[in-house]
Amino acid sequence: MVPNKFPALRVEGELDRQGEGLYDKMNGVGAHEVLIETPEHNLTLGELGEKQVADLFFAFRDRIVDLKKDQRLKFMVLFRNHGESAGATLEHPHSQLIALPVVPKRVVEEMVGSQRHYEYRERCIYCDIIQQELVTGSRIVLETDHFLVICPYAPRFPFETWVIPRRHESHFEKADAAVYHNLGWVMRALLRKIDKVLESPPHNMIIHTAPAQDNPLPYYHWHIELIPKLTRVAGFEWGSGFYINPTPPEEAARYLRETGLP
Repeated sequence: MVPNKFPALRVEGELDRQGEGLYDKMNGVGAHEVLIETPEHNLTLGELGEKQVADLFFAFRDRIVDLKKDQRLKFMVLFRNHGESAGATLEHPHSQLIALPVVPKRVVEEMVGSQRHYEYRERCIYCDIIQQELVTGSRIVLETDHFLVICPYAPRFPFETWVIPRRHESHFEKADAAVYHNLGWVMRALLRKIDKVLESPPHNMIIHTAPAQDNPLPYYHWHIELIPKLTRVAGFEWGSGFYINPTPPEEAARYLRETGLP
């Protein structure tokens, strides 16, 4: 893990929050780091060994544990862009971590939605999703003792895939070592399936986790979303918030299951 040469945010300095009439502003204080996944330039994450993929998640965990000691840092964005159309500016295999001094609006919306479900049902919505998908079966891509991989109901994008830990945990960095080891196998297997079915498409991988300074939350459940870049977000999507997805999740999951790869 190394500092980004062109960081979106920097650790040095103070937030210096201030108002400017109707508007608020503050300095871009945070952290922006790059995780170099392998010394091999032309490999994809799916082509790495299981341990190498697991090491990626162990590295993310270690960096979160260290960065959250800085009370100014409220949320960690953990992501991987693969391919130019997915936002990757470097060809060499890498992932990124950006530590923010605020919790993003989209994260707040996800947290609030999860909390509302919990208040109504007294259950975590992601735990409920796991139970529903195990009953339905048609949207499951693969499963292990630690994870369920699904194409979610009403996905925004074709072949959008979620990796959900079976054990409830709100913070990614709180998982057991066995979970990260298994996640290495799961992500490698999933990416090999995606690469075979869709011919190695550009994609984004995002780890959804609870805000860094929060205590464990009964209503939120960390997970990973993998989104192949097969369609474009255009005027209708930006104007309405609705997404046009031509591939039903049941069909996408079936294609991925039937690759013959583990």
